Amino acid sequence: MRIPSLILRIYLDAEGHIGHGKIELLENIRSCGSISAAGRAMNMSYRHAWVLVDQMNRSCGRAVVETQEGGKHGGGAVLTPLGSSLVARYRKIQRSVENATRKELLALQVDLGGQGAPP
Repeated sequence: MRIPSLILRIYLDAEGHIGHGKIELLENIRSCGSISAAGRAMNMSYRHAWVLVDQMNRSCGRAVVETQEGGKHGGGAVLTPLGSSLVARYRKIQRSVENATRKELLALQVDLGGQGAPP
């Protein structure tokens, strides 16, 4: 049996949130250098990836991703300082939540009939 886990979602405003999927998209944009390549890495259409980026830009009140127009060598995308900070803070909060809940999640696993005892 797998250890129960949490998925972190942070609500930025009444209409926008960030979670593991959007953070993974930002990380892929950082490593791939484009929204379309980041979307492909996640089996996501360019349109869907672009909509998610646009939602994050609007929810944050300023850009988390900046794009460059295509041309002879194509366009690209980079994280803004806010986008990089958003990824780093999300990952830090995620680690804190995982550390704070590990004992209780292991206890839940035992309650559900899983093997082992909590530390």
